[in-house]
Amino acid sequence: MEKSTLASDAIRPDPVKVDEYDATPKEELQLNVGGRGGTQRRLRNYQVTMIGFCSGIGTGLFIGTGAAYAKAGPAGLLLAYIIVGMVLWCVMQSIAELATLLPTAGSFPHWATRFIDPSVGFSLAISYGYCYTIAIASEVSAAAVIVSYWTDITPAVVITVGLVLILAINLMSVRFYGETEVVGGAVKVLCFMGLVIVSIVITAGGGPNHESIGFRFWNDPGAWTNYNGITGSTGHFLGFLASFVNASFSFIGVETVVITAAESVDPHRAIPKAARRVTYRIAFFYVLGALLIGIIVDPRNKALVSGSGNANSSPFVIAIKEAGISALPSIVNACILVSAWSAGNSYCWVGSRMILAMTTDHQLPQIFGRVTKNGVPYVAVIAAWLFGPLAYLSLGSGGPAQAFTWLLNLSTVAGLIAWATLSFCYIRFHAALKAQGVSRDSLPWKGPLQPYAAWVGFIGSTIITLVCGFPVFLKGNWNASDFIASYIGIPIFIVPIIVWKLWHRTKFQRAATIDLWSGRLQDGEIMPHRNPRNTLWGRFVDWLV
Repeated sequence: MEKSTLASDAIRPDPVKVDEYDATPKEELQLNVGGRGGTQRRLRNYQVTMIGFCSGIGTGLFIGTGAAYAKAGPAGLLLAYIIVGMVLWCVMQSIAELATLLPTAGSFPHWATRFIDPSVGFSLAISYGYCYTIAIASEVSAAAVIVSYWTDITPAVVITVGLVLILAINLMSVRFYGETEVVGGAVKVLCFMGLVIVSIVITAGGGPNHESIGFRFWNDPGAWTNYNGITGSTGHFLGFLASFVNASFSFIGVETVVITAAESVDPHRAIPKAARRVTYRIAFFYVLGALLIGIIVDPRNKALVSGSGNANSSPFVIAIKEAGISALPSIVNACILVSAWSAGNSYCWVGSRMILAMTTDHQLPQIFGRVTKNGVPYVAVIAAWLFGPLAYLSLGSGGPAQAFTWLLNLSTVAGLIAWATLSFCYIRFHAALKAQGVSRDSLPWKGPLQPYAAWVGFIGSTIITLVCGFPVFLKGNWNASDFIASYIGIPIFIVPIIVWKLWHRTKFQRAATIDLWSGRLQDGEIMPHRNPRNTLWGRFVDWLV
């Protein structure tokens, strides 16, 4: 089918010129056409690469894995991370293909509006937006708990400093935000590499106590643990399910690299690379991490579920202390603190881009789409940041750890719903390509195993969403607040769909009429591909960034 035969072709934006590393002047952009916003393309490829490899890595990976391990045991934790990782991989391949083709402002809500129904786009912006704006509070709250490892300083001071820094960075040029993510990401990678090396040394008996561990805990108490005293295969299975919430929380945020497409200087190259690297990230950070935890720590260790929220609950730090190494725990705690702050910084950026996306689809007043001369949507940034002070709830009677757990559950469910919705966006996109006779070979990049990967992402995310709050249904476990925290994300997603649909009388998008063209990069915006230098170092740098 020729593109000129499509009705949507009439609203395709004119070519917009950009230079190598700078943005399009705001007055040259056609805003609100095909998801276009007033942001500028300032993120370089190495920044997108680091955001893709490290975004969202915070307390969930370094601390939250301890509680999951205590519930599921070595095999249960490893299996939970593998399964959730597979679902995430499928989601990433789907949305990266969409982002490479349509690098629109905020990406996610616009795709739902365009490929499913405007009411779904509106709801996804609200659901995913609150997922990340609330997560600002959870990470800042966690940072306050982490600092308590060293000092008794009031958590209010730590929370305030963290919130001020997050707001200041997000009001600067996105290029500066990209640099902070590079630095924070480098700290995370170095810290985790150090933990991998230390874990291997400990299990081999190289610690000060010279005790060789091997796979001792896979034999005693065993590969699986009994959940809440329930023995046998039933208890083992329930323990495995219980670890899903923590495993999912650790993965939520990986997908945010796709949102950088609208502010990347070369999304046709940077986004596919980020999608391919998610395989290494899942294997390195999560699967390897889960395997090492199952080797070096006894799942019966009470410190794993102490609720301290700082390095004392980290399975890596517990193993380091038991091996007799005294200096490393403080270093690890400092790295965890950087990770928490970096994740909070990233969540504020994502939340602001969700708000910006709503302005491009005319679902919010245009004042929220206003940008500075550097293309920063400052009104959206402030609106997203205003949810950060919810972290002060941690100063209440429940304490920081309880507030962190409650906020964790809220953001996890919203993130999983977003995974399912985005996978369904790709399913509808793929159906539109087929209905309109557009070959996937014409796309800038094709994700592997489609549309089957998208179906796995959709079904897998839905199943995890429904089972993640199952503990409240077990006999003697009913707790109204836990039930609400586990499942409130579902009505928060469904109710806005119903309200928007009834008010605006929107219709489900038909595959034959879905707009496949507006919002694509034009000839003047596409960066020419540079062949890497024909040297080993040149090829390595090209692979890396």
